[in-house]
Amino acid sequence: MINLAVINLKDIIKFIKKCIVLLIILFVLWKVIGAVKTTKNISAVKEKYFSNFGVEKILDNTLIISKSFSNEQTKNENVSVFKKLLMSEIKILNSEEKQVDSEIQENNVNLGKTNGDSNLNNSSLNDLENVLLPTKVIDDNNKIDKFTDTYNSVKIKNESKYPLTQEMLNPNIDFSNKKNIIIYHTHTCESYTPTVENNYVASGNFRTIDLEKSVARVGTELTNYLTEFGFNVTHNTTYHDYPAYTGSYTRGLSTIQSMLANNNDTEFVIDLHRDALGNNSSYAPCVQIGDDVVAQVMFVMGSDGGGLEHPNWINNLKLAVKIQEKANEMYPGFFKPIILRDSRYNQHVANGACIIEVGATGNTLEQCNSSMKYLANVIKEVMK
Repeated sequence: MINLAVINLKDIIKFIKKCIVLLIILFVLWKVIGAVKTTKNISAVKEKYFSNFGVEKILDNTLIISKSFSNEQTKNENVSVFKKLLMSEIKILNSEEKQVDSEIQENNVNLGKTNGDSNLNNSSLNDLENVLLPTKVIDDNNKIDKFTDTYNSVKIKNESKYPLTQEMLNPNIDFSNKKNIIIYHTHTCESYTPTVENNYVASGNFRTIDLEKSVARVGTELTNYLTEFGFNVTHNTTYHDYPAYTGSYTRGLSTIQSMLANNNDTEFVIDLHRDALGNNSSYAPCVQIGDDVVAQVMFVMGSDGGGLEHPNWINNLKLAVKIQEKANEMYPGFFKPIILRDSRYNQHVANGACIIEVGATGNTLEQCNSSMKYLANVIKEVMK
């Protein structure tokens, strides 16, 4: 809501500014015909109505003008005094108007921070910046996290054939282009537990071709938040797992290679999934961040342990560690431990390719969409 009191004050000052010349002329004429006999009423008005504004000085100047026309001065001298005092009064009003403009701008900034952005689920991204929100992992419908390695606060469940060293996990990686991001989905039809707000026609077990109800919708949500932060995001929603699930990664590889051919300076590539563990509502990993209950997220990283060429896998892993370390600082428990496997998962295509799994079958689309504002905020901080 706009501060009407501030705007009305500005309108009053503008009105006075427009009328002051007329008021001065009337006073001058009054003095010329000998009508002005006292200043008592003017003083009372000044004390009662204008003591809080610069207009107090204006009335003082007006009195000086009236006196100047009462003296035996030449016409030219009176005109000179009149001009000087008129300019002084206009300067006072300009100063008051600038002060009101400044108050309006400050008020609008504060309102912008509290009102939020209705296009992003009424959640202001600015509210997330530099704010440490209380965070708690919800145990219900969750599972105990298992891990084999750590790097500072980051936990890794190493299912690959490679023993991990601290140097391999050291997140000393940076991108030359931090603004371009590609999001796509190898398993585009993965979906969540239906709700009244987000029911859907199933095309399989927790699967749907409705892009507004599947993991593709979560990708759209992440795209919107990242775009608000100034990133150049390309989001692809091609079906790779429909009508056939087998061959999804082969079809997905063709898509991502084509996308990178048109965005050859993009290094950060996200293959957004839903956790495939479980096929019912018994597994729904959640974390409470502030007042929001959102789905937990998880990196699944590949390597060349399966025999396929993958020269980027350590860099990919370093990026995952870097993002998760920042997430643990901002929202502890938001990420589950990183999983590292021998499969390649098409992550050989870029120096910063990864799978991010958002929630599981027991989560709702609402929970997964809500988690994207926090993921976007973490990415923003990492890519500074």
